[in-house]
Amino acid sequence: MSAVGVPMMVRLPAWRARLAVALLLAAFLVLACRSVYLQSMNTSFLQGKGEARYSRVLEVPATRGRVVDRNGEALAISTPVKSVWAIPEDVSVTAAQLKSLAGLLSLDARELERKLSSAEREFVYLKRQIAPETAARIAELGIPGIHQQNEFRRYYPGGETLAHVIGFTGVDDVGQEGIELAQQAVLAGAAGSRRVIKDRLGRVVEDVESIRAAQDGRDLILSIDGKIQNLAFGALKSSVEANRAKAGAIVVLDVRTGEVLALANLPTYNPNNRARLTGAQLRNRVMTDSFEPGSTLKPFTVGLAIETGRITPDTMIQTAPGTLTIGRYTIHDAHAEKSGAGAMTVAQVIQKSSNVGAAKIALAMPRDEMHDLFKRVGFGAAPRLGFPGEAVGRVREAKTWRPVEQATMAYGHGISVSLIQLARAYTVFARDGELAPLSLVKTGVPAAGARVFSPEVARALRAMLEAAVQPGGTAPRARVVGWRVGGKTGTAHKLENGAYAAHKYVSSFVGFAPVSAPRLVIAVMVDEPSAGQYYGGQVAAPVFSQVMQGALRLLGAPHDAPLAPIELPGEGDEVKENT
Repeated sequence: MSAVGVPMMVRLPAWRARLAVALLLAAFLVLACRSVYLQSMNTSFLQGKGEARYSRVLEVPATRGRVVDRNGEALAISTPVKSVWAIPEDVSVTAAQLKSLAGLLSLDARELERKLSSAEREFVYLKRQIAPETAARIAELGIPGIHQQNEFRRYYPGGETLAHVIGFTGVDDVGQEGIELAQQAVLAGAAGSRRVIKDRLGRVVEDVESIRAAQDGRDLILSIDGKIQNLAFGALKSSVEANRAKAGAIVVLDVRTGEVLALANLPTYNPNNRARLTGAQLRNRVMTDSFEPGSTLKPFTVGLAIETGRITPDTMIQTAPGTLTIGRYTIHDAHAEKSGAGAMTVAQVIQKSSNVGAAKIALAMPRDEMHDLFKRVGFGAAPRLGFPGEAVGRVREAKTWRPVEQATMAYGHGISVSLIQLARAYTVFARDGELAPLSLVKTGVPAAGARVFSPEVARALRAMLEAAVQPGGTAPRARVVGWRVGGKTGTAHKLENGAYAAHKYVSSFVGFAPVSAPRLVIAVMVDEPSAGQYYGGQVAAPVFSQVMQGALRLLGAPHDAPLAPIELPGEGDEVKENT
């Protein structure tokens, strides 16, 4: 038989078969060991990888505390809103859905498409703080990769009236200005967290556990009285508009407790709509702006001289001929013909606001004593209300004062203060010589003050300041029907580039009432009135009168004067303070 067509049989060596079997067994053994290791000794790794695909830890935002006035009226509250965000690589959207989503978010469709096509970003906000009903309509679109989160938006019922007191929060609910910034730690609270299970579309399908409970912020009760605040803002706004002024500010203090009952500034802004906010609108001029207070400082110079026994209210001061020359400088009593230039009592120096009289009184005292008094009434130091940007003002060291500077500081030139500092300083006269500590938070209890003058000196100055608002004084327009009032006007040229501007003034008035038992101190400042009148008695005193009368009525303060109508002085009849 031929060998052709017979298959050849090849026998492999036995050791090769055994090797193949051994390798297979070894592979299975390795897999088995790996399986045992992963499932019994390294379970956390597998669980972590698995949970990463469906388990999420979500932040639970804390509700920011409310801000209310002393009567419980809401000044700042938080409302629930939603923020819409996306993971661009997960988004799958049709043209129709894109158009609908852009409309709901009030975005341009091309801008929205650009955000969603950003492959380099794993996370992008589409819109922050939208209304819950809008968020619900977005969810109904069912677009994969589009997510929502709970947030809060701040709402301010008082609007522009309380803007400089309350301030506002940013988009992340963090305080940016005012009380919202100053009391951030109290109001904010602490966010919590919870673990949830989400499906592949990012929807929460199961709430697993709470990791940390959210701690809501605490409510804050301010010293502000909403009714007095509205009254003060309205009166200030009317004056600024009528006098075509650049700006204005007012503050109302409770004499007994040191609480700030009202604080307003113009220009202002609406904290609920800050689209066109400017720096000038943001400035809380009561707290942050300093100015030369003018004649409102004369009572402190006189008070120091009386306290140290150098003069009495009846001491005669020679002011003729209405000027006082010190070196190369001459101090003027610009209205000497109306203020009775010549010999006048110390009380008349205050009533008629004589610069010459105040300067002579100051020059009879050591400059160190004047400097110490200014410091003791709070000038040159922040009022420490915890408010952002509190002005310190400027009180130079006494050793640097020249004689003419000591003389001019007696009537408020060469020194700068903020309106809140000036108002606080006048509590010395209203509290029988004690300087009140101030508070923007409601206390409701009398506050212990620091002694500056004796009660007798403070009462003597109250009588002088009451005369200053009577006919023959510089501020008869500050009088109030039914209550006795005391106070002082101030009119000062503005400093610009190191020199006094010829026709730019800061007009002010600060006073208290009722004189028999003072309850309130009110300070008013009007910056650059340009409608023809610029004296403090003409521009600022009427604001004081209107606010003081309304506030005393609201507080139910007992009358200490007749309820007879007040006759206002005619043009040219009132004494105008010196500038």
